[in-house]
Amino acid sequence: MAVLLSFGHGYSARALTPILIDRGWEVIGTTRTPEKAEALRAEGVEPVIFGEKMEAALGRATHVLVSAAPDGEGDPVLRRYGERLRQMLRRGEWVGYLSTTGVYGDHGGGWVDEATPLTPSTARGRARVEAEAAWHEICDETGAALHVFRLAGIYGPGRGPFAKVRVGTARRIVKPGQLFSRIHVDDIAQVLAASIDRPRAGAVYNLCDDDPAPPEDVIAEAARLLGLPVPEAEDFETAEMTPIARSFYAESKKVRNDRIKDELGVRLIHPDYRAGLAALLRQETGDAPSGIFAGS
Repeated sequence: MAVLLSFGHGYSARALTPILIDRGWEVIGTTRTPEKAEALRAEGVEPVIFGEKMEAALGRATHVLVSAAPDGEGDPVLRRYGERLRQMLRRGEWVGYLSTTGVYGDHGGGWVDEATPLTPSTARGRARVEAEAAWHEICDETGAALHVFRLAGIYGPGRGPFAKVRVGTARRIVKPGQLFSRIHVDDIAQVLAASIDRPRAGAVYNLCDDDPAPPEDVIAEAARLLGLPVPEAEDFETAEMTPIARSFYAESKKVRNDRIKDELGVRLIHPDYRAGLAALLRQETGDAPSGIFAGS
């Protein structure tokens, strides 16, 4: 039986779960609290508290997915379980690492693809570059088939702009020339499933939709769909923002997604933010299937 061991079983991994369970897989997911463990159990996942003994889970796994983000000391999974992973990873075994398009850095609104040099301009991006390299190293040692997925900004159920637009806290920060790419969680799930079906050792995939767009346009579209006034535009240079919020505007680029289509045969469920937001609103109003993954 195929068994996925998912480290840091969060939003994206939870969207993949029902696809695999429908195929007869077992899914083991790590989390850090008993409360979250019970939530995973209710979704059909076998939970394991991260940091506890995982000998049985590591021994049963046929596939590994890593969603846990690096921290100040590097990759937490490799730090805690690196030696055991070196022992249990097998040649050709599918390993997926969820990274970020932040590894490309700022390109002044220009295009990037998987061959673009990694020149991150933020600490978060640099940490991801280091984590990618560490996973390449351990998979090269063991012969496991690493697949790196560089995710754009993630949205989906519970992570859309509608709540803030409804209560009037959504902001349209305008920085001329600023472009972001984004990806609906439904499409993350289908890309991961397609990669499992068509493994290619060493593959790197950008996960984003077809329409890089200014962030203020997304807020405006959410307001239009709700029939509410579009929030006033705020100039980036003078807007009051936290340092973390401002840092997200440090990089502007358009991310190409041709490889997931050409190699994996993926047809995006939500090819742009307009389609994605409309689908989210239908789910909220009961006109579409509910749950984290509504595209299966």
